[in-house]
This record gives sequence, C-alpha cells and structure tokens, in this order.
Amino acid sequence: MGDPTAPAVDEPYLTELAAGVHAFIQPDGGWCLNNAGFVTDGDATLVVDTAATERRARLLRRRIAESGAPVPRTVVNTHHHGDHTYGNGVFVPEATVIGHTACRRELLDAGHQLHAVWPEVQYGDIRLTPPTVTYDRELTLHVGDIEVRLIHPGVAHTTGDTIVWLPEQRVVFTGDLVFHGGTPFVFMGSVSGSLRALRLLRSLDATTVVPGHGPVAGPEVYDGIERYLEFVGRLAQEGRAAGRTPLEVAREADLGPFAELAESERLVANLHRAYVELDGGEPGAPLDPLAGFGDMTAMNGGVPMACHA
Repeated sequence: MGDPTAPAVDEPYLTELAAGVHAFIQPDGGWCLNNAGFVTDGDATLVVDTAATERRARLLRRRIAESGAPVPRTVVNTHHHGDHTYGNGVFVPEATVIGHTACRRELLDAGHQLHAVWPEVQYGDIRLTPPTVTYDRELTLHVGDIEVRLIHPGVAHTTGDTIVWLPEQRVVFTGDLVFHGGTPFVFMGSVSGSLRALRLLRSLDATTVVPGHGPVAGPEVYDGIERYLEFVGRLAQEGRAAGRTPLEVAREADLGPFAELAESERLVANLHRAYVELDGGEPGAPLDPLAGFGDMTAMNGGVPMACHA
C-alpha cells in the first residue's frame, strides 16, 4: 500500500518469455513499481530482482511457487535501488544474493533509502540484504542448462548496474537501463554512460527486453531512450552555456515527443547529472539528493512524487 491518493494500479502478473523464463511485471511501472523475473530448469531457480515492499516480494515468491518452480537458490540484483532489492530478505537464507561490487557498496551506504523518500508507505518487514557474492565485470551462472550471463556496463543508471543476459533464449533483463513508457533516470549514474550501455545492449542482439519498469518490449525500445538522453545532453549544453539552472531549463523545455513519457519531472534530475558531467565530474559521483528530489518536486507542481507500491 502506498499513497492513498494515488490512482489504483493493476496487480503484478507473470509472462512467459521462453521455456523456464518468466518476467514479473508490476503495472503501472511508476515510482517503486519495478519488474522482476525468474529462470528455472525445474530443478533450480534464479530470481532477477525483488520488489519495494514485503507484500509484493512475497507475491513474487508465491507466483514462482505456483508456476511449479522450486524454491529459488539465487537472487541477482540489477542495481541497489530499494524497489529492486528491498524484497531480497524474503528469499534468504535459501537464496544467495549476487550483484556487482558497487551494488553491494551502494546498498549498504543507502540503507533504508525508500523509507527516507516515502516514509508513509507500508513496506513491511524490510531487512537490508546486500549481495554476498559480487563480481566486477562479467560472471556466468548456470541454471541447469540455461546460461545466464551477468554483465556490468559501467556507470549508467547507477554505479553498480548488472545486465542479465540469456544468450540461448535471447532474453535480456536490463534493470533500469531501460524504462518503457517512463522517463529514464540517471541522477545517480551517467548520461554518457547510459548511452554506452545502450550500445552494449544493442550488441547482444536480444529479441526480448525486460525493462526495469514498464511492459516487456523488443530491442526497438532502445531507440527512444537514446533519443531522450541525447535530448538531455543538448538541453544541458545550451542551459549551462546560458548560465541557467537545471530547474530553469527543465521548466522551459519543450518535451516534444517525450511529453508522453510518465515521470517527466525526472528531466530536472537528469539535467543535474548532465551539468556535472559537462563540468568534468566523475560519472556516478554522489549529487545532493535534496537538490535533485527538491527540484523534481517543484517540477511536479510542488507535490512530492508518489510511490505507487
């Protein structure tokens, strides 16, 4: 349960992508409503990401069991954000949690991050459960005969992103490198790094793309994200040259084809990151969250963004 004034959204659902491969889709894909998934050969089960609340994580676990898959022994986190990791504790101690080295570090540093932003949400019993197995560049796992490759694309959405790639099935779980129907969010990562990550995703030649938020798509989903990030880069260059703040630029921007994307307030946070990159700042270097989220609230009509979980 989240903001009681927020519109009701549909319940999560499973969709089968290939034999033994499912996505767990959480409509409407807005703030705190991420996607997860699982891979099973009938003897072993691997979960990709969890959820923002105990209730939703337990629903994911129940849906996995109802599918006939055995109890998961592995959880892979695509990055540290709480909507993808808060539910890890529902799967341990049976499961081992795996993620990028920076994912573990960022999760521990961030603590109960969603509680800080949306304290009114009924999260349930959230035990912070960081990855206990980490990797730096690539790691290959095997779920029976199903090969699961974990690939770190560099700093992109965050400093510790993981692409989960199933080469035989040509299915990729992108985490928040991809938002389908929602505005990309790179405040904690990198604009240029996210563009590089998209090039890497294209090179995999997946036919099925499970975004971090929004419905399952094909590789054509990369095109709109790339155009949006290039748009952010242009706005930042022009605004910085004119001595205007990210909020001033965002308020006056003509979103054009991007006006249809949900969470349009993320533009100003993305501009904060783009400005820092133009000034030579290190990708993923921490930015002031009060400035970023404060400006997004201003863009949202002075009303804080609602967590939909």
